Amino acid sequence: MKVAIVDYGAGNIESVRNALFAAGAEPVIARDPETVLAADRLVLPGVGAAGAAAERLAVSGLRDALEDAVRRRGRPMLGICLGMELLAERLLEFGEHRGLGWLPGDVVHLRDAGVAQARVPHMGWNLVEPQGAAARFFQGPERMRTFYFCHSYTLVTPAGAAVAARATYEKPLVAAVLDGTVFATQFHPEKSQINGQNLIRAFLDWAP
Repeated sequence: MKVAIVDYGAGNIESVRNALFAAGAEPVIARDPETVLAADRLVLPGVGAAGAAAERLAVSGLRDALEDAVRRRGRPMLGICLGMELLAERLLEFGEHRGLGWLPGDVVHLRDAGVAQARVPHMGWNLVEPQGAAARFFQGPERMRTFYFCHSYTLVTPAGAAVAARATYEKPLVAAVLDGTVFATQFHPEKSQINGQNLIRAFLDWAP
């Protein structure tokens, strides 16, 4: 099984690659559309500003390749942090930018979403509460469902569309989404030690 990490210049590649190795995969780095299209599974990581990341995806041809591989061919994809935020229609960070548009809704600042009034970014370990079919990614007791977060923006989606899990900072926020062959997390499984490795293994075993 060929697992490709999409590298569009948004960082965090090495820690994601190490986490995939620890979970039993042998990932490759995808910097071009051909490598994306040849992969059996994809990981879309990322940290940093959403608008610049969306532009890099578009100009590199990786955006179109992801559309083809995931939305048309049905390849499973794991999005991580910024990789989850990019799924939205609009990214309201330093202006307004177009996301991939795979999920309805906007990515907004935690304060604008009413999730936080004081400390931003949201940084640290939080309990994640899965719902519905997403429970398969979060096996084990409560202590196995804590994950590391580091973000200042959050997905706001109408009527909870595709929401797979929530966590609570000052107020509840979207911690994960599940839509077709896409599973994505706001938290960082690659920084979440054994809990993150278990989640990554569940993604590798997933047959949507």
